[in-house]
Formats: sequence, C-alpha cells, structure tokens
Amino acid sequence: MSFGFLGIQFGFALQGGFMSRIFQTLGAEVDDIPGLWIAAPLTGLLVQPIIGYLSDNTWSPKFGRRKPFFLIGAILASITLFFMPHSPALWIAAGLLWVLDSSINISMEPFRALVADKLPESQRSNGFVIQTLIIGIGTWIASNLPWLVNKLGVSNEADAGVIPQSVVVAFSIGAFVFFTSILYTIFTTKEDPPVDLEKFKSEKKESRFITDLFQSLKEMPSTMKKLGLIQFFSWFAFFTMWSLSTPALTEHVFNSPKPDVKEYAQLDNEGKELKDSNKKVLFLNDVKEQEYKAKDKVYNNAADLVGSATGVYGLSSMAFALLLTFYTMKNKINRKYIHMASLILGGLGFVYMFYATPSTLMYSFILIGFAWGSILSMPYAMLSSSVNPNKMGMMMGLFNMFIVIPQIIAALGGINYLYKLIGEAHINAMLLAGLSLIIAGLCNFFITDKNAISG
Repeated sequence: MSFGFLGIQFGFALQGGFMSRIFQTLGAEVDDIPGLWIAAPLTGLLVQPIIGYLSDNTWSPKFGRRKPFFLIGAILASITLFFMPHSPALWIAAGLLWVLDSSINISMEPFRALVADKLPESQRSNGFVIQTLIIGIGTWIASNLPWLVNKLGVSNEADAGVIPQSVVVAFSIGAFVFFTSILYTIFTTKEDPPVDLEKFKSEKKESRFITDLFQSLKEMPSTMKKLGLIQFFSWFAFFTMWSLSTPALTEHVFNSPKPDVKEYAQLDNEGKELKDSNKKVLFLNDVKEQEYKAKDKVYNNAADLVGSATGVYGLSSMAFALLLTFYTMKNKINRKYIHMASLILGGLGFVYMFYATPSTLMYSFILIGFAWGSILSMPYAMLSSSVNPNKMGMMMGLFNMFIVIPQIIAALGGINYLYKLIGEAHINAMLLAGLSLIIAGLCNFFITDKNAISG
C-alpha cells in the first residue's frame, strides 16, 4: 500500500537535494535561490486542498478513490523529472519546478489519506511509520544517485551553465522509479468503498468545494491548530535546508564554493557572459578557462558529497521508523514526547553543521533524520485521530497549509532576512534552521488531547 511512496520520495529527494545545484549552475545568485523555490510551497497551498477534496468525493468500483490521483501525479512528475536537468535557462528550470511540485502533491496527500482510509485507529501510527521507512530508503538512494553514477563513469563535469551528465542520469532514474513504484501500489492495493455508499453519493451531489472548504476551516479541531504551529517551525527549518544547504555546506564545510563564471568570462556592456555560436561561454583566455573548470570540478565533487551526506538523513529516518515499527506492533507510544525529542535532536544536528568537517558532516544528518522521520509520521498519526474520517482528504490537504505557509514566508525573504541577523555567511542559514526546529519541538507542550497523544 505504501510502496508508491518510494517513487514519490525519489522525486522529492532529487528536488530537495539538487534543485539548488541546478539553479546555481544556470546562474542563480545564492540569495536568490529561496525565491526560486517558491513554486514548491505555492503549488502545495493551491493543489493539495483541491486534490484532497476531489479524492474525498471520488469513488469508482474500477479505479477506487485515491488511486486515480496517484496515477495522474506519477505521469506528470515522471515526465518533469526527465526534462528538468535538460533546462537550458534558469526561468525554464524554475517553471518546471512548479510542474514537478504540483505533480508530486497530486500523488502525495491521497497516499496519506489512503493509510487513514485503510487502517483502524490502533494501526495508524504503525501505518504512517511504515511510510516513513519507505521514504527513508527513497531519500538515501535518490540523494546518492549523482555520486553513484559518477563513480560508475558518468561525468560530473560540464561547460559553464550546463548541468552535469551525472545529474541528468540521476533524474532520469528518478523518473523511472517514480512511475513504476506508483504503478505497483495501484495494481496491488484494493480500496474499500465508503461504508454507506448511497449516503456517500448523496453527500457528493450536495458537496461544494468552497462551502466545504470554509466549513472544514470552521470545524478545524484545536489539536490540528496546535499541530499547525509545530509544523510551521518544522517546515521552515527543512525548507531552509533544501534551498541553501548545498551552497552553505560546499562553502563552509568543503571550502569549495561555486565559482562565478563572470569573473573568468568575456562580458557584454550589460555584464552578461558572451557566448559563441554553440552557446558556449567565451572566456578571457585559456588560463582563465582552465582555472574556472578546475574550481567548478571541485565544487561539483563537493556538491556530490553534500548530496550523499544529505542522504544519511534518509537512513537515520529509516532506522527511526524501524524502531517505532517494531515497538508499536505490541505497545502504545506517546506521540507527543517522541515528536518533541526528535525535533530537538534534529535542531542540534543543524547547529552542529557550523562545526562539522567533511568527515563528520554525516553526524548532523543522522540527527536531522530523527526529526524527519518523526515529521513524516507523528503529526499525521496525531491528526488522523482528531478529524472527521469522511473528510480525511480535505483535512490532510488543509493541514498542508501549515507546511506551505512557512515555506512561502521563507522563500519571500524570511530566510535571507533572519539568517543575516546572525551573520552574512550562508552557513548561518543552517543555524537558523536549527533554532526553528528546536522551537518546533518545544511547541509540542501545547498538545493535550489524549487521543492524539496515545497511539
């Protein structure tokens, strides 16, 4: 049932781990990168409540309730993943990110609702933890793909402004895995019809999206609002990591920043690089060209290693999920305190990045993985115990507001403004992420609903 999350996470990990690298390669300044990422939260804000509503009000004896949305999202996301690293210009890559994130959203939230649809209350913690286990596997493999294909002989070097072939191959593999894993879930999972099918059909005829949206907002449980506060600080932290970890860590930990091609190339009167008939950058001389290529190779090697280190958080989230899976099979857990401790540990992992070396950076991501594993399971387990099961898709979609709003704030300048209060160096963005995640952990004290806490 949850196997399709492997593919979704391939897409999500490649997007999270390498879009900033693609943006930098195509000429983006570091402080402009969070703004280019705004596609991700905006599409989530617009798409997920609509998809949740539609999947709540869909039933086909042949295709089911959630599965049609899995398939549509998988087709669109796979196509976009394939074409993304072929982007010839920055604006095209930014535009494709809109399509990619929309497509992943179309598949993802119905998967969350499927677990709540299929499993009884007593098994939901276990179900969401199993999803986290599969997500962890996908994160680790996908984050290591550019490094792995480079080790297999595919070059990670390219001309100025051209995305390395190792990244192109990695995204193509991701597209294949995304599509095939979703198909596996579609063909092997049977969805149950609504308990009272006639009542469902009657309510479907009477339902109206805007009316239902405002009614659901009005009926939003107190626990959901409190979880929203936790989600706000949690996802602000992770958006900061996805958008700025590559430039921050290549600069601070590996001392290998992306070289600015304008310092080595011939420029026109507007300060743009001159290019020949084959659209290759014209350098000042051969020495400058070789100097640029040497520094760019060091940067690409460092970016591969940052990607691999990032994948470690997938492994540690997988270990987190395994431990919880075995424990929840026979025991109840206190979701509140597990989530609190995990987020605080993740926050400390971000802070440790400031002191990390290339050989110790993985310890930061091990701690971050505990937070990530909890973020992907505990809030949803607590939420599913607090909302109307007939509106599970809509509520899961609305819950996504607490994920995307902090990311929109971050993308529109929140990250750049706040991290510069600490210092100008990009590594300070990771300290900001750590502080945000620790605050998220402490906000768990607000959760008091016993049904949400125990599971």
